[in-house]
Amino acid sequence: MKPILTAVLATLALATPAHAAFNSAYTDLDLDLCLVLDADDFGASWSCPGYKGYPLKVNEGDLRFSLEYGFNVDANESGGQTLSPFNYLGPKMEWRLSNKLGRWMPIATIVRYHTADSETGEDKGQVLVVTQLVEGNTCHIAYVDALANKDANELARAAADKSGDFDCGTDEVETIGKFTAW
Repeated sequence: MKPILTAVLATLALATPAHAAFNSAYTDLDLDLCLVLDADDFGASWSCPGYKGYPLKVNEGDLRFSLEYGFNVDANESGGQTLSPFNYLGPKMEWRLSNKLGRWMPIATIVRYHTADSETGEDKGQVLVVTQLVEGNTCHIAYVDALANKDANELARAAADKSGDFDCGTDEVETIGKFTAW
């Protein structure tokens, strides 16, 4: 009986699709659920729940939001990036996960930034910001205009799944697809 069980398990392992290496999990980006770390007339910062305890810090200053990730945010010099137009964050955050190490670990995030028109201040665009999560090398790696590309989420996921190949110190953030957000 034992050899049959071993054979069945081996067959199932071989039948696992190759694309199962990546998956998504979602968390809320609700600042009311976050701990206020600092606040004054010029901005604020919050500690928010990330994917399964993965540290997430949200910062706001000059009407622009940025996110910092990880257990050692000081090692991520580019971790507090934002977009040039005034902006605010969408209500959900997509965490791209990889099981390359045998368990689901976050490798990137996709966050919707709502951007304002530079002249009127009115809502103008929506940008999916893809951030690579690599200790000491966490930064934006791609921007996708969520309104100009009907397959924006798929484009952002494909960029996120390349996380780890990007050098935050030398590589340029990639703009993927049509782009009219600012």
